[in-house]
Amino acid sequence: MRWLGRLFNTRDTLVRLTLLDLAGVGYLVFCTQAGRAPTVTQWILAVGAFAAALLLHRRPVANMVVQAALLAAAIALLDDIMINQVGASWALIEITIGAYRARTIGLAAGLLAVVDLTNTIGDPADRVAAGVVGLALEVGIPLLLGLVIRANWNLARQAQERAVAEQRQHESESRAARADERSAIARELHDVVAHHVASMVLRVGVARHVLTDLDPRVGEVFDDVHGTGTAALAELRRLVAVLRDPDGVRGDAALTAIEPSALPAAIGASIDRARQAGITVEADLDPAIGSLDAVRGMAVLRLTQEALTNVAKHAGTSAVAHLVVAVRDGVVHWEVADTGRGGVPAGVPTGGGVPAGVPTGGGHGITGMRERVEVLGGRLEAGPSGTGWRVRTALPAVVAASDRAPVRSVPGERGAPAESPAPEPV
Repeated sequence: MRWLGRLFNTRDTLVRLTLLDLAGVGYLVFCTQAGRAPTVTQWILAVGAFAAALLLHRRPVANMVVQAALLAAAIALLDDIMINQVGASWALIEITIGAYRARTIGLAAGLLAVVDLTNTIGDPADRVAAGVVGLALEVGIPLLLGLVIRANWNLARQAQERAVAEQRQHESESRAARADERSAIARELHDVVAHHVASMVLRVGVARHVLTDLDPRVGEVFDDVHGTGTAALAELRRLVAVLRDPDGVRGDAALTAIEPSALPAAIGASIDRARQAGITVEADLDPAIGSLDAVRGMAVLRLTQEALTNVAKHAGTSAVAHLVVAVRDGVVHWEVADTGRGGVPAGVPTGGGVPAGVPTGGGHGITGMRERVEVLGGRLEAGPSGTGWRVRTALPAVVAASDRAPVRSVPGERGAPAESPAPEPV
């Protein structure tokens, strides 16, 4: 039915009139009255009607005038006026379904009625009455058909406009809802989280100045905690700025990118801080990581921070962690594995505390790591390895939406079965 709807579309006028002309040619060849061949005059008037319909398909009013004139000539010269009658009636349909005023449609219908009635001039009253009734077929039906098609077009256009308006309203409401959510999160981060972190940093700073006679090792811990808290405050401020005005801070780029040249130093700092907390870290870093793009560089850094945090939490500071970051053919291969032989760090509750100085990751454990990797088109693998634990991934060089790897279920806690993923609290 879609092709039928398009056939009566204003943009397909030429196709519609071409089909009408072909039907007229078929009538002249196969269906003339009494099986007689069409006369030369009949062919001339018919070809004139066909040509006018094609040449004036974009000008329905001019076509109506020409078709009415040809019909008047056919009434005067021919016995079989079927071709010219249909041509004039169809011209009236084209005017009716077009975007014309009611006055134009009325004048066209009146012109066709007058021309049709000229065929009854001089006839008896009963034939005149029959001609008037015949106007219902020659004028009334074209008018009715054209009005129905026009009404359907108007309804379809209005429905489309309503759908577009509703879509725009839905998008506007969605944007407003997302903005409200971002504002609420920003308020919570600023009023609660940032407030407490700032208070902690302030107290550590005061303690550094008040407690003058400290063991150098304790002083190093204070310095590390103060530096970590200050960095956390800076990132919180950036996050709040992004949440409140994403466009003003280049979207999420401020939170998901790092300068390529700074990546080796950032990873080295994370390793050093983990070692200061008592974790033994063996690092095998490819010098090529300094040429990674900003987004994948930040992903490698965050994955490293989260993995080292998990080593401290679950394997203990006596375990040995081995970090590998290599770049081969543009693909970043990243892995952290530990021996798992360490115990729970001293002073750390069994509920999952993290020793001071251990770098924190994205705050979502394995789930956050997996989400970060999937965004870049990779697949995170995590699970037991010997007596310890291993987590690894490969970040593609160029990611197309159709090439992204399927999500693989991974355990959320050490010792959990691989087929039962669960978020890991951090």
